[in-house]
Amino acid sequence: MAFTLTSSSFTQGGAIPRDYTCDGADRSPPLRWEGAPSAASYVLIMDDPDAPSGTFTHWVLYDIPGDRTELAEGEQRVGLAGGNDFGRRGYGGPCPPRGRGAHRYFFRLSALDIPSLNLPPGAARRDVEAAMRGHVLATATLMGRYERK
Repeated sequence: MAFTLTSSSFTQGGAIPRDYTCDGADRSPPLRWEGAPSAASYVLIMDDPDAPSGTFTHWVLYDIPGDRTELAEGEQRVGLAGGNDFGRRGYGGPCPPRGRGAHRYFFRLSALDIPSLNLPPGAARRDVEAAMRGHVLATATLMGRYERK
């Protein structure tokens, strides 16, 4: 079975509902995964490669326990929240410039062979990615789109 990441709120390549954006409640969408290799932990990174200033990081979540297979909508108590490009920890929903078309938002979940990255809460994406090197067993990706008119 392939390692897949899905959401009950939107499909692969589909529109991300307003509730999960800066125009709504700005809470994280529910995510579920299956087919993962035997992981000791997971890392989730969400970004927007279409941002005007280059790739914008919306969410970094690491040290997700290896026995998990989902994150509930708005989940705040699993793993450690890293810093995002909004200058805060945790989830920051899609918020592209108005009238510039839809942006793509990639949720990438990596299964790791170690139980912890041994980083403090609020770690920067670059530090999380550096700590992951050599420990990634597999990665699943889910992409959604959002446009502000």
